[in-house]
Amino acid sequence: MTQLTPNSSNSITVRLKMPHPSSYLANVIDAIGTAEGVLSAATLVTKNKGYVEWDITADAASADHAQAIVAAIQNLSETEVLSVLDCTFELHRQGKISVESKHPIENKDQLSMAYTPGVGRVCSAIAEDPAKVFEYTIKSHTVAVISDGSAVLGLGDIGPKAAIPVMEGKAMIFKAFAGLDAFPICLDTKDVEEIIKTVQYLAPVFGGINLEDISAPRCFEIEDRLKELLDIPVMHDDQHGTAVVTLAALLNALKIVKKKPEDLKVVFTGVGAAGVACTKILLQAGVKNIIGCDRSGAIYRGRKGLNDTKIAYAELTNPHDEQGTIQEVIKGADVFVGLSGPGTVSLEDIKNMATQPIVFAMANPVPEIPPELAGPHVAVMATGRSDYPNQINNALAYPGIFKGALNCKAQKITEKMKMAAAQAIADLISPEELNPDYIIPSVFDPRVVPAVAAAVEQAATQPE
Repeated sequence: MTQLTPNSSNSITVRLKMPHPSSYLANVIDAIGTAEGVLSAATLVTKNKGYVEWDITADAASADHAQAIVAAIQNLSETEVLSVLDCTFELHRQGKISVESKHPIENKDQLSMAYTPGVGRVCSAIAEDPAKVFEYTIKSHTVAVISDGSAVLGLGDIGPKAAIPVMEGKAMIFKAFAGLDAFPICLDTKDVEEIIKTVQYLAPVFGGINLEDISAPRCFEIEDRLKELLDIPVMHDDQHGTAVVTLAALLNALKIVKKKPEDLKVVFTGVGAAGVACTKILLQAGVKNIIGCDRSGAIYRGRKGLNDTKIAYAELTNPHDEQGTIQEVIKGADVFVGLSGPGTVSLEDIKNMATQPIVFAMANPVPEIPPELAGPHVAVMATGRSDYPNQINNALAYPGIFKGALNCKAQKITEKMKMAAAQAIADLISPEELNPDYIIPSVFDPRVVPAVAAAVEQAATQPE
């Protein structure tokens, strides 16, 4: 498989001790380049009469590649490696989020208002009128990010403790992009009833519930029942965040290839939580011919061994009951959507697609097919990675969706709200800007959250 591009997620900082002459630093830079790393920073730490110390930061393609870069530096004469830090692990040290007070407590007066006795007056006001909880507590701007650690990224069932870094990252994104306060809650149970009850018990504090990294098919029941039980918005982001951004990307990709949703043949690999939700939102957008594939090939009506989720999926999709492997059904497809794992499709498969194929290879961290391999043979290429053009990133959707829902105190996130969010994201790319490497805005585009939030608020007033 083609090696992926070096990127910051595998970056290292190496502290080096070497003699003064600049030629020694030049040798280090050459060694990094020879090892196919990418130098991203060089900082002088100490300068003495006989030697200097430098912190050299380099991007690598993987942890093994990072070790190879260090080995290349260690082979240099008169250059001593003092330490090696993994930049990603250092960013996570002691966690990535904290709780801070909005108001200082520096004297008795401030204490008496923030806590006893003054706080009792506010408690009584809320007890008399429960709607005031949105006005006088954090509920109006707080989201619970809830997981059981059963389907984390591409890592699978790694448990609640190992899931915490992902949920912390989610909380960071809520704060940075939407100004919402979110908190990671990783539950030490996979029991559907226990998860539902626990979220019910926690719900009074929060304005919204973001379910995350809960495996299918349990995630469907958990979300559906919580939506019925709670009076605050609940969204399983692995399903609906992915679906919203995928639709936004497809709407703009179709403008480039000049095809219509109703004329497409779309093939999926991976029909878990994200695959099912993406399929449903594309059907709502007018796509008629979608074929989902699992490890056994195409899903079709009457296929033996299907679970309830896949039986229902078969009823919605594959109108011509195509059968066979992904290699067989991808022939003639206009769009490939990958939500599975690396190596799922080959270059030959891509070449067997229709003219001007659209490929969304969204497995993380390694796509179904490397963009370097597929890119020259497709009209539009997108991945889930930030180091390639067209990142289909949930962070384009969920901060704005929850921001809009909380702004208007919506009790549910409806299909209309999700469709509106997708259209709002797509519309941020003007006709003049639209090109194969720019079908979707960056998560750092400051227009995204306001546009999505406004669209969601407007759609919230419309009946289902």
